[in-house]
Amino acid sequence: MSKDSKAQGFVTEITPQGEDFSRWYLDVIKKAELMDYSPVRGCIVFRPEGYEIWENIQKELDQRFKATGHRNAYFPLFIPESFFQKEKEHVEGFNPELPWVTEAAGEKLEERLAIRPTSETMFGHMYSKWINSYRDLPLLINQWANVVRWEKRTMPFLRTSEFLWQEGHTAHEDEADARKETMTMLDVYTDFVENVLAIPVIKGEKTPSERFAGAVDTYSIEAMMKDGRAVQAGTSHYLGTKFAVAFDIKYLDRENTQQFCHTTSWGVSTRLIGALIMVHGDDRGLVMPPKVAPTQVVMIPIGPPKTREVVLGKTDELYAQLKAAGIRVRVDDRADVSPGWKFNEYEMRGIPIRLELGPRDLENGQCVLVSRVSGEKKSVALDNLVAEVEALLGQIHVAMFAKAQSFREEHSFSVDTLDEFKSAMEESRGFGLAGWCGSDACEKQVKEETGATSRNIPFEPAERKSTCLVCGDAAKHTVVFARAY
Repeated sequence: MSKDSKAQGFVTEITPQGEDFSRWYLDVIKKAELMDYSPVRGCIVFRPEGYEIWENIQKELDQRFKATGHRNAYFPLFIPESFFQKEKEHVEGFNPELPWVTEAAGEKLEERLAIRPTSETMFGHMYSKWINSYRDLPLLINQWANVVRWEKRTMPFLRTSEFLWQEGHTAHEDEADARKETMTMLDVYTDFVENVLAIPVIKGEKTPSERFAGAVDTYSIEAMMKDGRAVQAGTSHYLGTKFAVAFDIKYLDRENTQQFCHTTSWGVSTRLIGALIMVHGDDRGLVMPPKVAPTQVVMIPIGPPKTREVVLGKTDELYAQLKAAGIRVRVDDRADVSPGWKFNEYEMRGIPIRLELGPRDLENGQCVLVSRVSGEKKSVALDNLVAEVEALLGQIHVAMFAKAQSFREEHSFSVDTLDEFKSAMEESRGFGLAGWCGSDACEKQVKEETGATSRNIPFEPAERKSTCLVCGDAAKHTVVFARAY
C-alpha cells in the first residue's frame, strides 16, 4: 500500500457523524492524537495536541479572571473526611463519586482522605483562618487543578474519572456583592465560550434538582452538540452563608459586629475540549476554533525538486513574519510525503488555515490560503500576508459561530405537552422549550419518559410558556429540556 493510500485510509476510517456520532467522536480524537487511554479505568492521557488546546483555554480564561480582580493559588489534593461532614448537602451530593485514601506508608490513616472532587470545603477551612475583618473582603481566588469523580460511564474529555479544571472560590461581605460576583463570572464564561470557542450558549438558572450540591442557586451556560445533546459548558454558584456557617468563615463588619461571609464558586473544565469538537467537527475530522487551535496556519511548500530551495527559502521568510505577529504556525516541508496527503492530514486535524506556496505563486508574488471551514481558496499578496491571515482567522471564527448557532436554531423546538416533546425528540434530538410548574414530580416524569433533563431556566427564552408540559397547571418557569452528556 502506498503512503498516499495509507493517508487516505487514515482519514476515511472516521465513522460518519450520521452513522454513529459517538464513534465519530472517538475516531476523531484518537486519529488527531488529542488523547490516548491510560491503564486506569476512566482516565485519559492528554497528548500534546490535546493539551495545547487546554493551555490556550487556560491562557484566555486566566487573563479574564485576573482582569476581574482574581488571583491564582493552589490547594491540597487530599481533603479530610470530616470536612465533607460539615455541609450535609455537599457530602450527600458527592459521596457516590468519592475515592478515598485509607492508608499510606504501610499504615492505616486515622481519618480517611478524599481525593479532591471539588474544593469548597478546603477553601472554606482556609478562609476561616484568613478572613477577620471586612477589610479582608472580597477575597477572590481561583485554582487551576485536577479533580477526581469516580464516573461509572466515561467519555474522553466530556466525562472522565480524573479531569482538569479551574475552580474559583470567593468570599463577600453580603448577599448583593456575592450575587454580583456569581453573575459576573457567568458572563465571563459566556463571553469566553462564544467569542473564543465560537459556541453559542443559553444562559440561565438551574432547577433545584440540578443545583450544585450545597448551593443556594446555580447558574449555567448550555451548549448544543451536533447530535442534539447538551453539554453544560460552565457553572457559577451562589452559596449563601451555608459554607461560611459550616466552616466558621466570619468577619468583623463596619459596625464592629461578627458576620458570616457570603461565598461563591464557579468552574469550567476540560469538557470544553469535548464540546468544541462535537459542536464544530465534521465528517472530515476536527474543525478547530482559531483562538484556541494549537496550530492556526500550516504552511505547505509545493513544487518540483528543482524549485524546492527557492520555495523553502521564501517559506521560511513568511513563517518568521507570521510567527513574529503572534500567529501559531508550522511548516510541513517533508519531501517524501505528497501535498495531497498533507492536505487530508491537516484537514482531519482541523487546522483553520492551510497556506500553499509554489514556484508559480512566487512568480506572481502571492500564495494561496485555504479555509478549513468553507474550503474556499484565496490568492493573497505575499507583502500583505500577515493582515490577510489575521482577517481570515477572524472570518473563520464568525463563520463557525454562525454555523453552530444556525444548527442550534434548527434543532430547537417549542412544545406545550409531554407528548409533543416526546414526538419532537423522536424526530430530531435537540433542545425543547417548555413550561414547568415547578414540581419535582413533573420534572422527574420528563426524565423518566424521554431521557431529557432540565438544562436551565433561560434568562431570555425565545418565548414564555404558560402551562406545564406534564400536568397542564400554570407554568412558573420556562425551561430548556434536552438529553445531555
